[in-house]
Amino acid sequence: MEKTYSYKYPHPAVTTDCVIFGFDGARLQVLLVERGIEPYKGHWAFPGGFLKMDETAEQGARRELQEETGLTTAYIEQLQAFSDVNRDPRERVITIAFYALVNITEVKGGDDAADARWFPLGELPLLAFDHDHILRVALRRLKEQIHFEPIGFELLPDVFTMPQLQALYEAILEVKFDRRNFARKLLTLGILEPAQPDQERNGTRTPVLYRFNAEKYQEMKQRGFRLEF
Repeated sequence: MEKTYSYKYPHPAVTTDCVIFGFDGARLQVLLVERGIEPYKGHWAFPGGFLKMDETAEQGARRELQEETGLTTAYIEQLQAFSDVNRDPRERVITIAFYALVNITEVKGGDDAADARWFPLGELPLLAFDHDHILRVALRRLKEQIHFEPIGFELLPDVFTMPQLQALYEAILEVKFDRRNFARKLLTLGILEPAQPDQERNGTRTPVLYRFNAEKYQEMKQRGFRLEF
């Protein structure tokens, strides 16, 4: 009688890895976990682990996300599979990578997050496995999706200022925008609304607070909307 999970032909192991982006108000950040075991003990890596037999890839990625950050809900999207034959020195391992957008202030740390830390892009330590390659692919996807998805919904607080929103887009796209043109563009689209409707008319120097109008954004997106700068 064959044993459980004993196969006639060799099967690769499958893991999930999650590139978790956050924004501190000035710079884009990535959440990394220091590995406590070999291989790559002491190196930093993305939260991830081996896929369980009774879960889908997304379920596995969300489980790891919850264990590392304490988050049970977040914007998460599958990136792609990475299957280089020699990417893991232990055995033949294929990883299905996801990327997640989270509000840094909401990350509490889960059971496995004692050695987790946020790193700004440009100040990253040496990464384990092929995670430097995975990160480059994730960044390319993020820059593409910022034109089609409400990325700011996830990375900013519910209420924010226009300079905060501009700083986020500049951090992701690695460009500088004219302050007035950026504000005019976003306000003309109608996807922002004042958090305090009478604030714009009070004549003070207090920065106007905004929130996203998610319903309006989805309406525009369904019409084939693309956010251009």
